[in-house]
Amino acid sequence: MSSIPRNSKNENHILDFVTNFITEFHISKLLFKCNAGKEKGIPVMDIFRYLFNLLFSDRSMYMQQKTRVFKEAFSKNTVYRFLNSTRTNWQRFTTLLSANIINDFMKPLTSDERKDVFIIDDSLFDRSRSKKTELLAKVFDHCSMKYKRGYRMLTLGWSDGNSFVPINHCLLSAAEDKNLLCEADGYDGRSLAGKRRSQSRRKATEVMAELIHSAQKAGITAKYIVFDSWFSSPKTICALKNEEHLDVIAMVKKSSKIKYGYQDKNLNIKEIYSRNKKKRGRSRYLLSVNVTVGEAQIPAKIVCVRNKSKRKDWLALISTDTSLSEEEIIRVYGKRWDIEVFFKSCKSYLHLVKECRSTSYDALNAHVAIVFTRYMMLSVEQRRNTDDKTICELCFCLLDELDDITFSQSMRIIVDALMNAVMEYFHITESQLEEFTSNFIQRLPKYMQQALCCA
Repeated sequence: MSSIPRNSKNENHILDFVTNFITEFHISKLLFKCNAGKEKGIPVMDIFRYLFNLLFSDRSMYMQQKTRVFKEAFSKNTVYRFLNSTRTNWQRFTTLLSANIINDFMKPLTSDERKDVFIIDDSLFDRSRSKKTELLAKVFDHCSMKYKRGYRMLTLGWSDGNSFVPINHCLLSAAEDKNLLCEADGYDGRSLAGKRRSQSRRKATEVMAELIHSAQKAGITAKYIVFDSWFSSPKTICALKNEEHLDVIAMVKKSSKIKYGYQDKNLNIKEIYSRNKKKRGRSRYLLSVNVTVGEAQIPAKIVCVRNKSKRKDWLALISTDTSLSEEEIIRVYGKRWDIEVFFKSCKSYLHLVKECRSTSYDALNAHVAIVFTRYMMLSVEQRRNTDDKTICELCFCLLDELDDITFSQSMRIIVDALMNAVMEYFHITESQLEEFTSNFIQRLPKYMQQALCCA
């Protein structure tokens, strides 16, 4: 999806679609609840609508003014004051909006038995060209394995297996002073601006608990919370289970310092793995053991699976819901990929990084909230286009809900990607590709062949 020029034939359709979304989910009222309202002057919704629609324009605000196509009733200073406002609680705004979308639109389309999940993860918010941005820090990028200037965008989202909805976020700066490049502006610690800046300097695990607590307080519920090994310490797992009453499904960190209760001993995951006999052959997992986590001795199940990228390596998943089968733990954890797709979409298509160049920490938070709102709108529209139950009340009553992600679908996606790569790289003909595909599928285990046939 690229930017849509303003002279496009679809412009009126897009504007009508945005207006319907804003009206349906009462965005004006939510902004007022989050201290974005004003008594006189330009209506706040006019400014928010303009910033929201910049995605569908072929020019930034700067270029619109330079080329004299900026026709709004307000000046650029009005926009800057709106973004730089220290009173607007953008974290609360996205939480309340996502609660409306999830509870009033998404959940009625699925049954109560569907395993919906909270997903928590962080991604680099790159500001490599900045020098004086507030709370700018050196952040380690796990893709390039280098330190870069920017923030860690810690994000909490919700997924039912078909749709992903971002809930809230925090732009994390450096917890340690040695990695901090620019100091924060001085604000009273009791004010919203002071609390926002204080939160950015805390550890990710502490902020994660705050984001989850605010989401549940707003009425958003999920059966599990899913995250990768960066957050899966026993302390975090116990806190989420005891304080937030959420079952955890996470990747286990292979650390000798993190230990679990197993057979009346405290052992790390490598010791547990080495002391047990692994399943051989074509089993979907290598090992499954019951353990206890932390001083509270919370019961949990650890499932070890083979690392597909390194056949001699293995990965471990932990679930505090011991009633789940090993296959179900693996399947539910697979929903964590939704947040990776979300990060990619925001950075590549929704102008997350390049659109706002403000040096104010408040303006950056406002910009991220607007981008999240854009994604929520697209998520709602994507669900309407794929789920026939949204057509009318009769279809809602008669049609089945969308299937959750299945093993068959996953296998089909992998094989299609492999075949496309083979054809592009080796420049083979269609007949050669068919012969290669048939030969490849015949070499797979029978359960994989059946999955491909069913997909």
